[in-house]
Amino acid sequence: MSSEIQDHGLATPEGWRLEHQYAQLPALLHERWEPTPVKEPRLLILNEALASELGLDAKALRQRAAVFAGNELPPGAKPLAQAYAGHQFGNFTGLGDGRALLLGEQITPEDRRFDIQLKGAGPTPFSRGGDGRAAIGPMLREYVISEAMHALGIPTTRSLAVAATGEVVFRKQGLLPGAVLTRVAASHIRVGTFQWAAAHQDLVALRALTEHTLERHYPELLGAENPALSLLEAALKRQASLIARWMQVGFIHGVMNTDNVALAGETIDYGPCAFMDEYDPKTTFSSIDRRGRYAFGNQPQIAQWNAARLAEALLPILHPDENKALELANSLIEKFADFFQLDWLTVMRAKLGLFTTEAEDRTLIQDLLNWMQNTKADYTQTFAALAMGRLETNEWQTRWQQRLSRQTQSHAESVALMRRHNPAVIPRNHKVEEALAAASDHDDLNPLHRLLTALANPYDHELDLPIEFTEAPPACNTPYQTFCGT
Repeated sequence: MSSEIQDHGLATPEGWRLEHQYAQLPALLHERWEPTPVKEPRLLILNEALASELGLDAKALRQRAAVFAGNELPPGAKPLAQAYAGHQFGNFTGLGDGRALLLGEQITPEDRRFDIQLKGAGPTPFSRGGDGRAAIGPMLREYVISEAMHALGIPTTRSLAVAATGEVVFRKQGLLPGAVLTRVAASHIRVGTFQWAAAHQDLVALRALTEHTLERHYPELLGAENPALSLLEAALKRQASLIARWMQVGFIHGVMNTDNVALAGETIDYGPCAFMDEYDPKTTFSSIDRRGRYAFGNQPQIAQWNAARLAEALLPILHPDENKALELANSLIEKFADFFQLDWLTVMRAKLGLFTTEAEDRTLIQDLLNWMQNTKADYTQTFAALAMGRLETNEWQTRWQQRLSRQTQSHAESVALMRRHNPAVIPRNHKVEEALAAASDHDDLNPLHRLLTALANPYDHELDLPIEFTEAPPACNTPYQTFCGT
């Protein structure tokens, strides 16, 4: 697919260099739409480090709150709402960007391409009766968690800015102050995007989307004998790796619907997400996940289920013979568990300081997890203590020490490996809620900035962080719940 011809040498004073490859895809996949202006745009927070990476001038951007609220558009923007479907808690439905608009693709000084999207910019043709708006709390939550995930080294969409709107939105919790998030992503192509094309039986759109996705995220596979099959395999491997990294740090996405599975292999949509405290694979926090479909321990299986839905969408272009297409798809889906196990064992071995591979490693890892579950041990603190030589687990500790002794790497090397894979600090749910409440209820962003500072270097175990950011949450009779924000 050829991209638009633009002069990369020209940029606006703020540094905007927007292109629109996605807009060249068939009209089925998007609709041009303008953001709805808000009453009183005000910049709440700007990610200056990310702005620099994108080739943008943070100082100039601070004067453009209207852009981040949708009242003005950056030069070269051509906003559109993307169309996609999705299985939401197993039920298929047509969706699309109901409150988000893609402004275009920013070209960085290194010629990398990133989507720039406004989230909460007003109703679109896909709003299905919704107001198209967002509240300050959920938008700042996405800012905090996405930046924390980035610091943890986990592939993720990122947050450039959050702007207040001067308006209120109505949610179950009542009237809340409104906000717009500027989200940055490798792309917003989802499993649901392919499902949308397949549901409309539009093979032209399906093939064009496949080619575009390969060009954007898997250029090494361009020219493959079977592009759809190559894309499916590559996407499965990236998704398996991503879920393994979630499990590494105790992250629970909370709403792993197919419209929230990005083909780029990034974590996308931080609605009812949270981090696990006490280790329990059944842990779930989302108020809408009443049966635990997306519980911590279910995430690998759900990822495989979602991958199967991608395969279904690609069937018409996998092979002209339907039976052969099914055979090709099933052969890959059946490998997903192997892909995940390989990635999970790799990160878990690193958490234990293991450089080598032994057949009993899985049992060693699982026995530690079982001990943690039985003793209600904190997931993050347990592994951090192990990395710092402060964990005592009797019989398991002896087996682990014996395992370490059978590799050639030194104790110091093992400790360094553990420290690189066991965070000293994560976004503790209660601290996130405190920061969001202060911002939303009292217009006080100081707790948010303190939290962001504490989360900036999560693998630095020598930092003298206030204990409030590293300790487990206080005991509470009311279970912690998160909400999707819509």
